[in-house]
Amino acid sequence: MIELVGTCANCGKAVYCKDGFLDGVIDKNQHLLCNQCAEKESQ
Repeated sequence: MIELVGTCANCGKAVYCKDGFLDGVIDKNQHLLCNQCAEKESQ
């Protein structure tokens, strides 16, 4: 099952929940980020 959770706070890409797992992250400021933007921020 795939559900739309929201959009990435940085790039605007759609972020989904896939089979109960968030396909992104919520950062320390409570912003939803896609995996690609989260990796860029962690570097």
